[in-house]
Amino acid sequence: MPDTPRKASLLVVFLIVFIDLIGFGMVLPLLPLYAARFTLSKSGLTIGLLMASFSAMQFLVAPMWGRLSDRIGRRPVLLVGLAGSVVFYLLFAVASIYESLALLFVSRIGAGIAGATISTAHAYIADITAVENRTKGMALIGAAFGLGFTFGPIFAWLAIDLEASQGLGAGPGYAASALSSIALLLAWFLLRESLRYGQPHAARKWFDFQSLTEACRMPSVGLLLLTSFVCVFSFANFESTLSLSLDNRFGFELEQICLTFAFVGMVLMLVQGGIVRRLAGKVRDAALAGTGAVLEIIGFSMLWLVGENYSLTVFLLALAIIVSGFAFITPSLNSLISRRSDPARQGSILGVTQSMSSLARILGPMIGIPLFSWRQNAPLWLAIGMMAIGLALVMMASTRGRDYPGAAARPIEPTAGMESEL
Repeated sequence: MPDTPRKASLLVVFLIVFIDLIGFGMVLPLLPLYAARFTLSKSGLTIGLLMASFSAMQFLVAPMWGRLSDRIGRRPVLLVGLAGSVVFYLLFAVASIYESLALLFVSRIGAGIAGATISTAHAYIADITAVENRTKGMALIGAAFGLGFTFGPIFAWLAIDLEASQGLGAGPGYAASALSSIALLLAWFLLRESLRYGQPHAARKWFDFQSLTEACRMPSVGLLLLTSFVCVFSFANFESTLSLSLDNRFGFELEQICLTFAFVGMVLMLVQGGIVRRLAGKVRDAALAGTGAVLEIIGFSMLWLVGENYSLTVFLLALAIIVSGFAFITPSLNSLISRRSDPARQGSILGVTQSMSSLARILGPMIGIPLFSWRQNAPLWLAIGMMAIGLALVMMASTRGRDYPGAAARPIEPTAGMESEL
């Protein structure tokens, strides 16, 4: 395939994912608030299940989409996924009008099924890039995530402002559906099929227990997988309660909540792109991950204290420290796992890593939101404790293992950060 069409296809995929994720970023900060006002349950379990439903569907359905894209091609699967996003974001708007918790569940479950096609976007990039350029191609998805999570809340703020007289309003749902419609049109008219039929494809499973067993047999890799789970769980537990905390504890308006999430996305992009990338290769991955864990512990502790002595400046500083810590941890752990793994099994082991992260993003809201309903500081206590365990695990892993013979250092790629639903 000539180089110019490849670059054009990469640009189209980037735009499709970016526009669709703006819609996702619009809904994420508002979802707990909508659910809290539509349910009579005080336990928080219902809201936790709602927040987890998106990630659960992605965890279950993504392998199915992958197998289907191997059979019928990437383009039709991406089109179906985008069309689903249009429908289910529209249903989110309808649910907000009628204040229907049942419709909220349907909209999030459906959006999770539709959004699971993001793995097909990764496969599309793998189809059209040479091995030596694949990391750069995959980094486009990470950039689209970061930009979507930054600008999505800003778009939500604008949509809410238009619907301010109607309480929570249906504006964000309508706007998210419209943005996914634009992405769908781009894909329909500009996206070419990338799959070369007859090329071999790896078998796809819901959870590869064999690969997990093999990974745990490698020195320190099992510890690193557990560390990744603990750290992602800690952040997902916090992130899922952030909107509720801003609303209940600090009295933030909806517009302020959206702007706070935009601030989080901006900090994540700046730290990963401006600091972590510069330190990668110069500072040991274990040191970067350990630094991230310490930063998160400091940030969570500051937020705990802010709850008693409110200061917006201190709150934003604590939030920036937490997000910066997460920006250090995730790519560093991925790099460590890659370096400690058998190069012949990199794909399967990194796939297990993603599955562990998905499980953590499912369990985080299911535990964090009920804890918040019981006592508002409880998710922070849990996050501090889990990150202390994560720090200890990083230190143990750094002393018990070493790079796999022949394994080349892997560049640190940007990650989605605020992806507890992805």
